[in-house]
Amino acid sequence: MAERHYIRQLATIISIDAVGFSRLMGIDDELAVAAFEERRDIITDSCGAFGGRTFGVAGDSIMAEFGNPIEALRAAFDFQDRIMALNASVGEEMRMPFRAGINTGDVIVREGRLYGDDVNIAARLQEFAPHDGLAISETTWHHVKDKTAAVFTDLGEFMLKNIALPVRVLIAGRGGNGATMTAPLAAIPTASGSYRPFDKGPPAIAVLPFQGDGSEPDVGYMADGIAEDIIYGLSNTRWLSVIAKGSSFQFRDDSLGTRLIGNALGARYIVGGTLARYSGQIRLNASLTDTSNGRLVWSQRFDRDLVDIFSLRDQIGSEIVSILDKEVDRAEQVRTFQVPWESLETWQLVRRGRWHMNRRTRGDTEIALEFFDKAYQEDPNSSAVLNELSWWYFWRAWLRFGDSDDLDKVEAFARKALLMDSLDARPHAYLGAADIMRGRPASAAEHLAEAIHINPSFAFARSAMGSARLLLGDAAGAIPFFLDTERLSPFDLYRFHNLGELAAAYCFVEDWPAAIAVADRSLNLSPSYFYARFLKIGALMRSGRRDDAERELAIFATRHPDFSEQRIRWIPFVDSAKNNFLIANFDQAKSIA
Repeated sequence: MAERHYIRQLATIISIDAVGFSRLMGIDDELAVAAFEERRDIITDSCGAFGGRTFGVAGDSIMAEFGNPIEALRAAFDFQDRIMALNASVGEEMRMPFRAGINTGDVIVREGRLYGDDVNIAARLQEFAPHDGLAISETTWHHVKDKTAAVFTDLGEFMLKNIALPVRVLIAGRGGNGATMTAPLAAIPTASGSYRPFDKGPPAIAVLPFQGDGSEPDVGYMADGIAEDIIYGLSNTRWLSVIAKGSSFQFRDDSLGTRLIGNALGARYIVGGTLARYSGQIRLNASLTDTSNGRLVWSQRFDRDLVDIFSLRDQIGSEIVSILDKEVDRAEQVRTFQVPWESLETWQLVRRGRWHMNRRTRGDTEIALEFFDKAYQEDPNSSAVLNELSWWYFWRAWLRFGDSDDLDKVEAFARKALLMDSLDARPHAYLGAADIMRGRPASAAEHLAEAIHINPSFAFARSAMGSARLLLGDAAGAIPFFLDTERLSPFDLYRFHNLGELAAAYCFVEDWPAAIAVADRSLNLSPSYFYARFLKIGALMRSGRRDDAERELAIFATRHPDFSEQRIRWIPFVDSAKNNFLIANFDQAKSIA
């Protein structure tokens, strides 16, 4: 057998796909083919003009190869501009936009074709792109970020189908001079026409029965029980539509594949998994798949000691529910970038607003409010919109140390949200959080208990309940709530705050090593969080670590030159001796500085 010779080289690949080709084929197949070929010629011409070449045309997809990532980006912008101009000259129903994904990496060249993971990554990236838009990998971005007038929006890391490692995805848009990581709304490329790639309304999720290891008789029952707990828990999140068990449990055999099952059930997301028991332990493998493209969104393994089967079911189920809520939310936030922002539905406006909110910059926070306000104008009775507005004003009130006007708005939106949906845990939690800010922890605890009763997996409500207990003087009783929050939401965006509260609780029970360790974890997530460093300094002094305390105090003074003890006295402990206790610990360090 003749030895095969392969050439490896660094290349930039553009994967290009026609949007709506099948729809046009159903209207007029000959006209659709002619339209595709006309646009394909534009793509070939633009790629050639910028030093690239097209290859691998298959159906309504095209690949192009470039040696220079900058030229690849320019070529993509060029052919998309030309195609948009062409689409503008025909009726809306006959427009054919193209989206593209760009990746740079190592490829194998064989007889004019390119192979390898980096080719496949480009193909997966184009699924993230808006119509007439571009999605690029972080690898390509590093090559072009300072050498082009484009603007970029970072969507985060994703596991792509059949790709071993996560890939960071960015949307590239046409911009002015300079490049920025955060594109304004107008910089996100928009599609011509009114075509929408997804069904209207919020997504549906289906939980399939988990596959149990048949060697143990009770494993199958436990697998079904966990899946049932997840269905129940997800239904309590309120914003997700959950397919009933009677329908999803018909698919015990997943050999049909997630796309076919999702289509049959009308579910955009499928949850599945396997459960095995061995040597006094269980191992659960769970996964979340996007049925629209077959992409694995999330997967995780849970290993637990098998002690109390019912408490174990409850613990694992609640953890998975909390994770799934956030992962589907994140996926839906990213999906909104595939829709022109002016065409977003109410629930999509909420998801886009949440995307900006999660970036935690002043500019993004203001943009988030624009999206929430637009959603409110479209549907002032949407509980989802009312909850997001309540959260937005709570966040600003927290930054402003309890601004009364903002807290009034928190309560107004939350109470209206309860009128719209009395079984939603979120308004109860936000009312509780507002009471905490107003110095009414006993009233807060009542609201938060109701929120936790409705949705036991609601990590924010558990963290807020810990804060209420802390303010009431029950530090020992607060600690389990903060630990539950860590278990339910280990990658939460606001985890630094929960850890800061936990550090305070450890200070009050005088577990100084734990207080120092937890404060460090908080500072690792948010180095500028003053409260965690304040607590750490006091705990170091009480531990006799004077030199370490002095070093931390120097950092504190640099980061927070305007700090005064009034910020600690503002914390609404029922017993002001608690404020004095924390301040006294800190003052010990100041006295040696």
